[in-house]
Amino acid sequence: MPKAPEIRVRVANSADIRPDGEYVLYWMIAARRLAWSFALDRAVGWARKLGKPLVVFEPLRAGYPWASDRFHRFVLDGMAGHARRLAGSTVTYYPYVEPRPGAGSGLLEALAERACLVVTDDSPAFFYPRMVAAAAARLRVRLEAVDGNGLLPLAATDQVYPTAYAFRRFLQKALPEHLGAIPSPRPFAGAPLARLAGLPQEVLRRFPPASPELLAGSTAALAKLPIDHRVAPVPEIPGGDEAAKKALGRFLDRRLARYAEDRNDLDDEATSGLSPYLHFGHLSPHEVFAALSERQGWTPEKLGDDRRGAKEGFWGMSAPAEGFLDELVTWREVGFNRAAKQPGYDRYESLPDWARQTLARHAGDPRPELYSLEDFAAGRTHDDLWDAAQGQLAGEGRIHNYLRMLWGKKILHWTASPEEALAVMVELNNRYALDGRDPNSVSGIFWCLGRFDRSWAPERPVFGVVRYMSSESARRKLKVNAYVERWASGAQMRLG
Repeated sequence: MPKAPEIRVRVANSADIRPDGEYVLYWMIAARRLAWSFALDRAVGWARKLGKPLVVFEPLRAGYPWASDRFHRFVLDGMAGHARRLAGSTVTYYPYVEPRPGAGSGLLEALAERACLVVTDDSPAFFYPRMVAAAAARLRVRLEAVDGNGLLPLAATDQVYPTAYAFRRFLQKALPEHLGAIPSPRPFAGAPLARLAGLPQEVLRRFPPASPELLAGSTAALAKLPIDHRVAPVPEIPGGDEAAKKALGRFLDRRLARYAEDRNDLDDEATSGLSPYLHFGHLSPHEVFAALSERQGWTPEKLGDDRRGAKEGFWGMSAPAEGFLDELVTWREVGFNRAAKQPGYDRYESLPDWARQTLARHAGDPRPELYSLEDFAAGRTHDDLWDAAQGQLAGEGRIHNYLRMLWGKKILHWTASPEEALAVMVELNNRYALDGRDPNSVSGIFWCLGRFDRSWAPERPVFGVVRYMSSESARRKLKVNAYVERWASGAQMRLG
């Protein structure tokens, strides 16, 4: 039977499997990796069961929101790695990069016409649900969508959790039965799959694969694509599952021991640095958990008996490891739960009632400053610490963890309404952040407006009882001088 827990498999349409098709098609869209992927396992399993070749089709659209050199290059790094690893194997790899928006229309259907079935990634994020639903309605062969988003299957719960504590409490009771089901670290091991003579020439002529120059990192080839060239790649953070493995090893070797106590230090030497790789699917949370468990000498027998939602003690690991797992599992997956179970989870109306009510009561309060989107993007405010955080976002595609919260809170403080504040946060985060557009990233933005939080006294202008943060407090808590000196003019320099 094709390998993947049935709770993670969703049949997206009513079409049948075609046993006489030429191949099994894996449409790689969210889990962009060649290991530790339930969707890939499912596709390999079907190929073996049916005795058919496997085609891995990895497309990259040109017209997705906020498409830019930064995000394209990150994905292309991964595609280049996949092309190298599958060259000469029995698996057919087909990387396709749209030369213009809509140019790839019809490609999936053309490939599916000769397929036994199509397997893809089931993600609740960004445009993926709409894209998969549209494909399911068009394809004349079975489409299976496979969930590999987190340690807990999305289908394991049918409710939305209002706080991380509530989700953590559920997680501690429900997760243990799912920890034994892991995706394969070597999905192609064993007897070679059947080899495909080649993809249809009429398909390749109409939809040429990504050029070797584009995959190799040619700036000239990237410059020809109709995407935002103002948002530059971040050479220090390359994409791909090979780079993801290095980042994971670096975190476990050098940073984990400091994680619980020092992850708010501005030198970033205690943060994991894994969020871009998790977002683009170059790294699986299962791989992270397996590597961490091995380092900790952990077995399921070490799970704690107290399942009442405490932050520490459940996993039976060291304090730094438990602190990291609370971020990787509880906080990351409560965001995925929200994205999967609450329609409009990324809209202002999805905020808790108490937060919307208090923000509405203070919507007319005078603001100490008002800035336009252009001012925010360029880091042109009166606060050099905020400007530095925006400079880091524009330059590196990330913001230091603590300052990311302050960044959002001050946008609320300096915009004319909470709705405008949300729009500014979404635009800047999704334009620049390597982990933007992710459910976990959405959680961080909405937390600034009250999601997953509670009311805080005293009631303040603009914020009401939404948690307040100030640059003055951050300066007392953190050593900011070197950070400000490095980044305060970064956004303006990059945007001219």
